Amino acid sequence: MKTIKTLVILFLFAAIIPMSAQTADEIINNYFENTGGKASWEKLQAVKMTATANTQGMEIPVEVFQTKDGNQLVKINFQGQEIVQQAFDGETMWSTNFMTMLPEKSDAEATENMKKQINDFPSPFLNYKDKGFTVELMGKETKDGTETYKIKLTQSPITVDGVEQPNVSYHYFDTETFVPIVSEHPITQGPMKGQMNVSTMSDYQEVEGLYFPFALSMAGQGIQLKEVIVNPEIDKAIFAFPVTSENSEKKE
Repeated sequence: MKTIKTLVILFLFAAIIPMSAQTADEIINNYFENTGGKASWEKLQAVKMTATANTQGMEIPVEVFQTKDGNQLVKINFQGQEIVQQAFDGETMWSTNFMTMLPEKSDAEATENMKKQINDFPSPFLNYKDKGFTVELMGKETKDGTETYKIKLTQSPITVDGVEQPNVSYHYFDTETFVPIVSEHPITQGPMKGQMNVSTMSDYQEVEGLYFPFALSMAGQGIQLKEVIVNPEIDKAIFAFPVTSENSEKKE
């Protein structure tokens, strides 16, 4: 009888554990369902965000534009001057040179890496299999006092100094709400190479049925969203590399 009871208990544990364990796909699906529904996220065509970045005791206005076809623009207003930190029109990546205050194209390698991120909008996890990405549940980990599921995301490889490298990042989803609260991306260049670029997300708020994190921290810089506009009308010209008298002369 004792052997039979033991077998019954083991069978019950074997039956219960698979039912209670979460898979990476279940966590990702719960994330999209809890933040507006996968179908609604798939319909999202563009966003415009206005925010304030807090750095070195200063508050800097920020505007971010993103579209489903990969166009991006991040610009700040610093001491009355509008500065493009990053722009991409699907082909050309550029920014404002802080020294000359003129638009400057990024190098070919950075531009090609950006092209691989075109289908990341609004999230690389949305239909990730169709994009050729893979995910792996690494287990649970406590982040900032919150229990999370740690998911490894592998995207298309990137090129660093002419060498192709894996494009891997780690994302931590709250075990109760299933929203991501921390992400980690390995730094591949510069003096901090080998360390992690850590971003945090919190204060999720609803905007036309979709939930966005309004409080973010990136590279040690706090960012507070003021407004998110879903599917705004955007003039695509804002993403294009501007023609100035200086760079048109260089062309000639």
